[in-house]
Amino acid sequence: MIYCAGKIESFTFAKSIGVGLIESAMNLTQSIFKDNPTEIVFVGTCGCYDCGEKLLEIFETQSAAMIELSFLQNQSYTPLENFITTKNVSRGTIINENLKNKEKIVNSSNYISLDSNLAQKLLKLGIAYENMEFFSVLQVAKNFNLPALGIFCSTNYIHKDASLEFHRNHSEAMKKLEEYIRDKNKL
Repeated sequence: MIYCAGKIESFTFAKSIGVGLIESAMNLTQSIFKDNPTEIVFVGTCGCYDCGEKLLEIFETQSAAMIELSFLQNQSYTPLENFITTKNVSRGTIINENLKNKEKIVNSSNYISLDSNLAQKLLKLGIAYENMEFFSVLQVAKNFNLPALGIFCSTNYIHKDASLEFHRNHSEAMKKLEEYIRDKNKL
């Protein structure tokens, strides 16, 4: 089943589960009980920590992190696991069998990063993107032993004007994601 955050990121072919880590976890859990999906595909936009990557590119991943910026500044710690992947879960027909060797990791937080220096620290950890919901989507999927995948289009780099760049590129990213899903799945 295909899911999206909703609000400004809604698709006719996807079920909205809410914005942020908490709404998406609660609503995805409810959908699993109600709709009984056999796999989870989350579609959305993301910010990019690596200014060397091209914006408005589509990629797929099965790995996410949940690292708050305060952790990078040695101002916090967590007893929780902050990395998750569903790569070893059996995959369904929608999941691309030709994922690149280097898995792209998406960081999730209820906050959107604006600090390019901290973005570079995340990049050094191997984390190149951020999306508010993906970590919780993978966590819920793993809890229910469901294969899961994220399909993303990067809209902006992480810097003080990231929001302006996001809004400038958002509609193009949504079109690209819709075309990608429709071409891939013949919806």
